[in-house]
Amino acid sequence: MAQAVIGAMGTLLPKLADLITNEYNLQRGVRGEIMFLKAEMESMETALLRISEAPIDQPPDIQVKLWAKQVRDLSYDLEDSIDKFMVRIETHGRPEKSHSFRNFIDKSLSLLTKGKIRHKIGLDIKDIKSRIKEVSERRDRYKVDSVAAAKPVGPAIDTLRLSALYKKATELVGIDENSLEVVEMLTEGDMVSQKQLKVVSIVGFGGLGKTTLANAVYEKLKVQTDIQKQKLQFDCAAFVSVSLDPNMKQIFKSLLHQLDKLTYQSINEASWGEEQLIREIRTFLGDKRYLIVIDDIWDKSVWENIKYALIENEYGSRVITTTRVLDVAQQAGRIYRLKPLCVVDSRKLFYQRIYDMENKSPPNQLVEVSERILKRCGGVPLAILAIGSLLSSEKGRAHTHEYWSKVYKSISSGLDNNHDDVKNMRRILSVSYSGLPPHLKTCLLHLSLYPEDYEIEAEQLIWKWVGEGFVKKERGRSLYEVGEDYLKELVNINLLQPVLFYDVDRNSRCHVHDMVRDFIISLSHEENFLTAPDCQQLEYLPSKIRRLSLQTMNEQVGNQLATVSLSHVRSLSVFTPAFSLLPALLGFPVLRVLDLADCEVDNTHWNDICNLFHLRYLNLRGTSITKIPKEIGNLKFLQVLDIRSTKIEEELPSTFAQLTQLLLVHMLNSITYAVPRWMCSMSYLFFLSITLKTLEVEDLQFLGSIVSLTELEIEVQKPTQDRVNRLATGSAYPFLCLKMFSVKSDTMELRFGRGAMQSLQTLKLDFQNVQDTVLQFGDFALGLENLSSLKDVHVTFEKDDSVLISCAENEMEKEIDMNRNKPILKLAPLGNYHNAHGFKEELFLACASPPRPL
Repeated sequence: MAQAVIGAMGTLLPKLADLITNEYNLQRGVRGEIMFLKAEMESMETALLRISEAPIDQPPDIQVKLWAKQVRDLSYDLEDSIDKFMVRIETHGRPEKSHSFRNFIDKSLSLLTKGKIRHKIGLDIKDIKSRIKEVSERRDRYKVDSVAAAKPVGPAIDTLRLSALYKKATELVGIDENSLEVVEMLTEGDMVSQKQLKVVSIVGFGGLGKTTLANAVYEKLKVQTDIQKQKLQFDCAAFVSVSLDPNMKQIFKSLLHQLDKLTYQSINEASWGEEQLIREIRTFLGDKRYLIVIDDIWDKSVWENIKYALIENEYGSRVITTTRVLDVAQQAGRIYRLKPLCVVDSRKLFYQRIYDMENKSPPNQLVEVSERILKRCGGVPLAILAIGSLLSSEKGRAHTHEYWSKVYKSISSGLDNNHDDVKNMRRILSVSYSGLPPHLKTCLLHLSLYPEDYEIEAEQLIWKWVGEGFVKKERGRSLYEVGEDYLKELVNINLLQPVLFYDVDRNSRCHVHDMVRDFIISLSHEENFLTAPDCQQLEYLPSKIRRLSLQTMNEQVGNQLATVSLSHVRSLSVFTPAFSLLPALLGFPVLRVLDLADCEVDNTHWNDICNLFHLRYLNLRGTSITKIPKEIGNLKFLQVLDIRSTKIEEELPSTFAQLTQLLLVHMLNSITYAVPRWMCSMSYLFFLSITLKTLEVEDLQFLGSIVSLTELEIEVQKPTQDRVNRLATGSAYPFLCLKMFSVKSDTMELRFGRGAMQSLQTLKLDFQNVQDTVLQFGDFALGLENLSSLKDVHVTFEKDDSVLISCAENEMEKEIDMNRNKPILKLAPLGNYHNAHGFKEELFLACASPPRPL
């Protein structure tokens, strides 16, 4: 199994670089030590990357794995030391400029304290340096950089793919219907289209049976005859596999050999280059009707290369491709999304594998546990066959409830790596994993923190990645936008599956297939990446817990956690209300991510929370807190705060302005404001959702002055009754970076004047009461023509008034027609909005024209 992650290297190395600068005024000797650490850690990062890229079937030597683990632990500990230093420096911050005697004393004490802090970081770094020297010596001792990989364990991936081509007929359950659908896609159309080259791409994640299906279609079409001419429909046929790291010359030679074995019987001995091989294939296929399967394509550039060889003649040729990557499928041709087996076919395949005969069912006492196992397999043939093999291999005890339950628990926890079939199943998934860059491997492993069948909010997930430091900075782009790309890539390669997900937006949801979850839990255990204890696994708790996910909580789990050190935990996510059984939060001193949504949290917990100085992400949504204390200003590094659906009754304290690193604040449905004047100073704020009592000129001024604000959601509780003219927002309220603006209000009180919101691309309007809007303002003139960058306008009407809705639609269409950017108007029919600030995207997916209201 390839090594998973590179520890804290991604965030550690930039921090080491910062420490060397003059800003922290470290002693010259300490700066020299840090330069040494930085050089050593960069060298070790290179070695870790090389280890992580080891071939799937040639895992690193055990000594190399141990060395890699020590380096990762070192990187975590060193980053913790540096962060503690930075927190202390920030906590004893810079005194205000003043000439008072008291201020002179404060400044002197602060400098003295900072001197002690710098001395302490010097001692910590010397300790880390000695550990690094030990690890470096071990690296030389075991020749980590040149150590020979272990011998392959189990069959190679190509062998597994070969077995998919020659499945026994009894194992091809559910294939008939799928193959008929693919054949229909390849053969449908009129006489003109029948003569054109058609390409169908079968797409799905590993183990779903893409190769098996492609081969079934291939064999079916290859032997079909033309009824009128009594000859094979295709002049020639070939089936080639590409794989993750393809040898293109060998692929083209294999194509030629299969297309004409007699002419190209010695092709493997030829020294032809890639270009010459492509020309030869094109010449050969020029006057022939061909059938070709290109199996397991991973990269768009590889498909482009192969496509050059597949000449588009007028003989009705057909090409089938298989891939795990959605982008490749979209580029290749028409898409056939391979779905998991239905429940009936899953059972049939499962019992056939166990009992080696058809129509055999388990005894009554095993029915319930077998259904749980099948649910875990999720209709994936490879998983069903692997677990079926595991159950059938132990003949003496294979039919006992105790054994089947043990198998279920072991695969649910990702711990069972001993059986060959389970290894092979994970080996198939690991091909997708091994091709990922290190930051995406880390993001994928992070998904193991979510419980089974959990619907993951895209926004929450991305901000957690940001808080953990997984998202790399890119010039000209926000961290959230970069994180969105990470999420899209995991969806693109079918390791993460959409629930409500047609494009990554704040309302998107996704989930992890059970088999993928089992795979990443297995890796998490191996790498000590994340710990998710339950009653069955308490004995597996590691000595150093870095990330903790509490998916079940009872006294047994609580008592066990009380016996282990939690001082290294960086991330804590609690998915159970029984928060009171958890050890005190003060026992988590380096916590960066804290998710307590819907937990039993109230104001008594604020003292602990406000002393978690390292916090980047804090989610208290749906808790019972009623206020935010002034001590919140202690959280200098906080980037994300979610206090939606709480019981907060008081306004934010002025110390909130000290949270200068904030990127996102969710306050909808918690408290009605402001916009307080100090909010203008939050220079990094990327996203804000806020509930306003009323909308006033001052609100627009303060919000428009937040220089980095990119997305803004506001909900106006009560309209200003005496207002007869709409508030006009124009160049006076800059909103320099705003790209998405969402407004929910009884009456739409805003009008966009010339020069307004010049970066705005998406506008979401939620009309609570159309009639009141007309009564107050007499029209729907919103000035949409003045939004020069506008691309999309999403509108929801929450009350049924077909006449007024039609009038509103007509006026907005007129304004949009005048907009030189020609934005698209999308109206959600009544009752079909997803929530107050998002829309069910399926309403708008693939619509030639925007849907009309009912």
